[in-house]
Amino acid sequence: MTTLTKPARAAAIACTLLSSALVAPSAWSFEPSGKVDCIAPSNPGGGWDFTCRSVGRTLQDLDLVPASVQTVNMAGATGGVAFGHVVSKRNDDDQLLVAASTTTAAGLAQGLFPGMSADMVDWVGSLGADYGIIAVGASSPYQNLNELLDALKEAPNSVTFSGGDSKGSWDHLKLLMVAQKAGVPELRSIKYLPYDGGGEALTQVVGGHVDGFTGDISEARGFIKSGDLRVLAVLSEERLPLEDYADIPTAKEQGIDVVGANWRGFYIPSDIPDDAKAYWADALNTVYDSDEWKQVMVDNGLMPFHLSGEEFSKFVTDQVASIAQISADVGISR
Repeated sequence: MTTLTKPARAAAIACTLLSSALVAPSAWSFEPSGKVDCIAPSNPGGGWDFTCRSVGRTLQDLDLVPASVQTVNMAGATGGVAFGHVVSKRNDDDQLLVAASTTTAAGLAQGLFPGMSADMVDWVGSLGADYGIIAVGASSPYQNLNELLDALKEAPNSVTFSGGDSKGSWDHLKLLMVAQKAGVPELRSIKYLPYDGGGEALTQVVGGHVDGFTGDISEARGFIKSGDLRVLAVLSEERLPLEDYADIPTAKEQGIDVVGANWRGFYIPSDIPDDAKAYWADALNTVYDSDEWKQVMVDNGLMPFHLSGEEFSKFVTDQVASIAQISADVGISR
């Protein structure tokens, strides 16, 4: 039996209460017509790309959209390019979903989206949490997390890491929180190379060009199964209750009390009719409750985490404030 963290339990309760008050998507006066676009603010292969493609398929399988859901990759500025595009050019487009995550909240928290704020879009719902990992290539000399951290304590600039997005992003912050908890000095000296998506960052590690990877477990699934990647720690409360990941130790059990969950969800343009907003919120609730999505979660290491509507908007607003404080604590300033 899976034990949920407090945020996950709260999310599950909120989902139950909300779902009981909603009706089927077909009851709304709005229904999408034709092709729906899903913007993934990264290059192919990363977490946002995965979110668009997997949710898009499920929306189609459940007949919640009349045609296809097309993934549009729009990398840049840790999601800022896509955020700005929606706010300035498509803010009334009711046929548009945009993949988001804790990384999006981090970008907003750190001022990476100049002149923009969380309330400029509508936060429609989350569909699971993807836990962070610290990993190395299969041929790496580091066999566990503490060996890696010992190397950083001796010389913070001796190990180079890759991850998605930019310096100071959620991927980068997860690494810094782990290093800080371990007592690594000079956190700013730790080498971090950002890429437009976890897929590119992983390729650098597997290819032997970079020493370590900081990202999310769903991004690394293929490399974990192939044996090309050694995960030193998953940043979850407990080991993930999935067969493929059961042997991966948590950072906590290795003495580093850090949890780094990356929720995956969507925002939509704010200047669309209320019935369109309600439709998309209920459609994502239906996706989350479906057997099809439950299987996607199992296959990709996603854990339960679902909020919708006002609850989700408040959660994102609170998280932006929290990440701003964490960033200041570990020395990330903009």
